[in-house]
Amino acid sequence: MNNKNEISQVAVDALRPLGRLAFEGLGLAPNAAEQVAKVLVLADLFGLTTHGLSRIESYGARLESGGISAAAEPTIEPLAPAVARIDGRNAVGPLVGMAALEAGMDIARQFGISLVLARGSNHFGPVSPYSYLAAEQGFASIIGSNATTTIAPSGGSDARLGNSPLGFGVPNPDGNHFMLDMAMSVVARAKIRNALKRGESIPDSWATDASGKPTTDPAAALDGFLLPIGGHKGYGLALVVDLLAGLLSDAAYLTHVKSWVDAPDEPQNLGHFFILIDTARLGSVEWLKGRMIDFAAILHQSPAVDSGSPVIVPGEIELRKMQRYLQEGVPVDPATKALLDQYASRTA
Repeated sequence: MNNKNEISQVAVDALRPLGRLAFEGLGLAPNAAEQVAKVLVLADLFGLTTHGLSRIESYGARLESGGISAAAEPTIEPLAPAVARIDGRNAVGPLVGMAALEAGMDIARQFGISLVLARGSNHFGPVSPYSYLAAEQGFASIIGSNATTTIAPSGGSDARLGNSPLGFGVPNPDGNHFMLDMAMSVVARAKIRNALKRGESIPDSWATDASGKPTTDPAAALDGFLLPIGGHKGYGLALVVDLLAGLLSDAAYLTHVKSWVDAPDEPQNLGHFFILIDTARLGSVEWLKGRMIDFAAILHQSPAVDSGSPVIVPGEIELRKMQRYLQEGVPVDPATKALLDQYASRTA
């Protein structure tokens, strides 16, 4: 008999409907709840548990406080032949993300390429589920979102920009898609929180204290702000993401973004951008498959420094986990499972 505190393996065919019912229990329409669950279950299948169905806790709190609108339905506004804008109307972020992705694929099928900007959104999960769904339909993608401020500008001493995620995807017709999903900080705050729980110090390259000084103390780091990847280069890249996702989309940007933690009952007005390329316009399926296989082979054939850690291509870890979890079940934390069951029970 399993201990109630143990991680359980839930079959994906059971997890998807449970996620849908949980979001229905929080007030979403069935189709909207299904779209949200699709993104979050994919995140769990990729092993991105901090951005999967565990988000039911924060999404649920904001839905119930009015910080996110359960009834909102994103709308699309055509701006140019291959450009559109989604008004999320303060809907749950993954619902806005899926509206932007689907609009972008429709436009790219017609014109070969598309740019879809989104405003009025919230945390939309990780980028890789969208990259994967696009790749499965033959689309290469560049996708980004802005976020609550947690990073200081280069040379600054307080948080003025977000740890904005940025992702790239290129389809391989054999299913081994290239997927790069990264944030702008050296590490996520979750890693610092975990170090604090374990009573461990952290590298001084991860974050600073409240005065802007690098620290190895996780408690001080949580009171300070994250350091960007690559120093001033990461700072500049984070600004580019916010310019595209926030400023150009007519969403909030930089310090105008409402805090996910400190203002849970206020709309964040996050922005996203989706750039999609229809690879069918570039060559045949056989052409793309051959080039993608060769591309990966060139990298895999590099002799590994550590024989136990061969060279990998971005996306391989996530896709391998997905294959394993589809067979064995998806690991679900007991607290997450309890919340899913609690919200799902409201639909009974």
